[in-house]
Amino acid sequence: MSSKLINKYNIAGPRYTSYPTVPYWDSATFSQSKWLHTVQTSFKESNHDEGISLYIHLPFCESLCTFCGCNKRITKRHEVESPYISYVLKEWDLYCEKFEGKPLIKELHLGGGTPTFFSPDNLKRLIEGILSKSQVAQNHEFSFEGHPNNTTREHLQTLYNLGFRRVSFGVQDYNLSVQKAIHRIQPFENVQFVTEAAREIGYTSIGHDIIFGLPFQTINHVQETITKTKLLKPDRIAFYSYAHVPWIKGNGQRGFSEADLPKPATKREQYELGKQLLADLGYHEIGMDHFALETDTLYKAMLSRSLHRNFMGYTASKTQMMIGLGVSSISDSWYGFAQNVKDIKSYYNLLDKNQIPVYRGHILNSEDLIIRTHILNLMCHFETTWDNNQMRFNDLPDVLIKLKEMETDGLVDIESKSLQVTEKGKPFVRNVCMAFDLLLQRQQPEKQLFSMTV
Repeated sequence: MSSKLINKYNIAGPRYTSYPTVPYWDSATFSQSKWLHTVQTSFKESNHDEGISLYIHLPFCESLCTFCGCNKRITKRHEVESPYISYVLKEWDLYCEKFEGKPLIKELHLGGGTPTFFSPDNLKRLIEGILSKSQVAQNHEFSFEGHPNNTTREHLQTLYNLGFRRVSFGVQDYNLSVQKAIHRIQPFENVQFVTEAAREIGYTSIGHDIIFGLPFQTINHVQETITKTKLLKPDRIAFYSYAHVPWIKGNGQRGFSEADLPKPATKREQYELGKQLLADLGYHEIGMDHFALETDTLYKAMLSRSLHRNFMGYTASKTQMMIGLGVSSISDSWYGFAQNVKDIKSYYNLLDKNQIPVYRGHILNSEDLIIRTHILNLMCHFETTWDNNQMRFNDLPDVLIKLKEMETDGLVDIESKSLQVTEKGKPFVRNVCMAFDLLLQRQQPEKQLFSMTV
């Protein structure tokens, strides 16, 4: 890839798991009553035929990984598990009281933190409590994030018995110097054990998360990590860029300095090498930073154009509504977003008062909904169209003018009623989406809010 293009387009930009992006939410006009109205509307429209998604945030970790930007609480006190589950189940009860009928769960994902910090028995209690008030869709997909160092065969078997068929394991990088820098030391043998155990039990989709652009990471480290990954052949791989945003993530990322990070051109070389190595192994690129074998549901979703993107990342099927449970979780009703309080004590206090613990959000207007659809099309399919009035908005001509330079650089092809991201332009899809991001265009941030796009 041209270093000139990298230097030109390597700017701070969102990853577009939502539009509007969180910094541009209009929380001043947001209210819990407005949020619940959108939830009830979306439930009526989509629950019967499509079902809903559930994301459950389990924030506890025994040690801090310094690359991580997730909301987490570091503790070795496992007595925190039981009360936290009780409050998550109470939050679900409060939502269920707002629904007309039983929710039909199509997707359920356990994220963290470290979900496998929780004992198998407590995870069973959590999932059984959720399902006791729900129906399960026939084509449901239940998934969780497992830490290779503490995921046991009992964890895998317990969740499998509850309907889980997909699991992802955080690998990051196998090089010891990189692992020390990010405080995530885990030998290949641990990853091998959990991967093979999951496969033996019957999981149909096993994923590995690999990061490029980490401190002290070299081209050779990326090659060695993917060479070892070849031995285990996971069904899908998330191969994504380390987001260095210490102004957001705090002290956790101060165990190394910017000088220890690969330069942008080197970082892009790491990705291009990894992408080629994965292609040689039979993996297909899915959207941005994701790869899957032809047998995996993510690849099949790409072919059928049912690929979807939300706060959980890429998913193999779309649901109009996603409810986030747990501290800091974000919910999406399609017509609105809401985020839970980030502090566990505040989360408990609000639930003790029988209040759904959201503290900020955004209700989408008609322009937001159109832009959201365009950005979703670009992130999932690398193309979008405006061949009907429902996809047109007032500032579309100005957006296309902004994209002309990208067209000159060979990153996009623009027709009278459509736009296609070229193969050359796919690494810059975030930049393409930024041209559609009217809120970002109208109010450029005074300080850096996002990670770099390349």
